[in-house]
Amino acid sequence: MSRTEPVRRPTVIELRQYTLRPGCRDELIELFEREFVETQEETGMIVLGQFRDLDHPDRFVWLRGFTDMEARREALSAFYDGPVWAAHGPRANATMVDSDNVLLLRPSPAGCVFPRDPSRRREAGAEAPERFVAAALWYVPPGSHDGSALIQDGLVPVLRRTGPAPFAVLTTEPATNTFPRLPVRTGENVVVVLTSYPDEDAHRRHLADTAAHPLVRNEILPAVERARIAAPQLLRLAPTVRSLIR
Repeated sequence: MSRTEPVRRPTVIELRQYTLRPGCRDELIELFEREFVETQEETGMIVLGQFRDLDHPDRFVWLRGFTDMEARREALSAFYDGPVWAAHGPRANATMVDSDNVLLLRPSPAGCVFPRDPSRRREAGAEAPERFVAAALWYVPPGSHDGSALIQDGLVPVLRRTGPAPFAVLTTEPATNTFPRLPVRTGENVVVVLTSYPDEDAHRRHLADTAAHPLVRNEILPAVERARIAAPQLLRLAPTVRSLIR
């Protein structure tokens, strides 16, 4: 496996949600954080964050980033055809029921300030960060710019004024999957807003303050209701020990 510096400014990001066999989440996280973090980054990608889904005890959520779609193909080929996955992949796969719930995304012009310095990553065995991460997924019609703009240009600026600024706003990457061995969801138009909080109470206060804002209450949310094609999804996430996002 070639050794390459992990990308610091990803333009392609995967949001991966794995459904695991009952009771296997901690086993997968321990294996992942011991064997699959630095070894993926040696191929040129960056492992941005790993999380326990607080609403689903058998779900593991994580994000990784790439310079571009061709770099993604090269990095994934190097990793999944390499010795580390050959040695530990079967054990990881044995914990999983489904690993195909994957969104291919790109940073929005609305802003993306992901933590991107791997030197900030904690060592295995450290205390888990006492943080709460919210990922809000908004679904709008495929090909619709107006629906996405309501979130990026309308809701996100108010979120910045009423509480912690989202550290990433991501939109669907429409490019063809360059590594079809790993499926991704297609035919969707999603805006993902990620925000970190000291705890869940801070998140609740932020939501309440945003919902009470006159512009949001009277204009933005009614317009989003008319534009969306599915109910928004909220992922309530607890960062793992070695997650860069926390």
